[in-house]
Amino acid sequence: MFPLRDDNPTLGTSVATFAIIGLNVAAWVLAQGLGSEPALSRSVCTLGAIPGDLLGNVAAGTRIPIGPGAVCEIGGEANFITILTSMFMHGGWLHILGNLWFLYIFGDNVEDSMGPVRFILFYLTCGIAAVAAQTWSDPTSAIPMVGASGAIGGVMGAYAVLYPRARVHMLVVLGFYVTRIVVPAVLMLGYWLLLQLVSGIPALEGSGGGIAFWAHIGGFVAGIVLIFPFRDARRVAAHRAHHARVYAGR
Repeated sequence: MFPLRDDNPTLGTSVATFAIIGLNVAAWVLAQGLGSEPALSRSVCTLGAIPGDLLGNVAAGTRIPIGPGAVCEIGGEANFITILTSMFMHGGWLHILGNLWFLYIFGDNVEDSMGPVRFILFYLTCGIAAVAAQTWSDPTSAIPMVGASGAIGGVMGAYAVLYPRARVHMLVVLGFYVTRIVVPAVLMLGYWLLLQLVSGIPALEGSGGGIAFWAHIGGFVAGIVLIFPFRDARRVAAHRAHHARVYAGR
């Protein structure tokens, strides 16, 4: 299932959400060369967060293949700034387009609940929690972790708490059968979290793939917890009143 849109009008222009999208696009163009080599591999190696490196569990000079003909040489002094830079790096076109589409759909309404400044702090905090969760799941990993999906997972967790009954329009593809359905946000987001958990359990046993499922889970859980101190009750009430007015006229 893939979300197409939600029926959840916003109070105004989502400045912070669009700014974060813009920063991700800028990083993709300027630091990652639109996914071209060698810029892509270099950015993943130098700006991705490496759990084992952050904890000092990787020997200096360790070489890790990350793609056809591309090798990262890591180890040595931990670079903690990568905890932040990794949130704006991606591994390919599908990776960045999928992440930013989810942020576009769910970010605006979460931003409504707290305002742009708080939303940026919330987003970054969820991203840090995502890196921490992935590091906990595999503290000796030498594989660079990149992507906004952990922080966006936090946005999705917050959305599930704030707007559980909001209608989300989904595209469903089952082989050659394609249809559209409308489901409550809590069902769609709960299904997404379940997929991450099912996929993340093998990673704890050392048999997972290259996707940071525990970063997704950690970000989502952080969003559920952090929405309570970050939300502004007055803005939440204003959003709900605006939603009622919009749909009363339909």
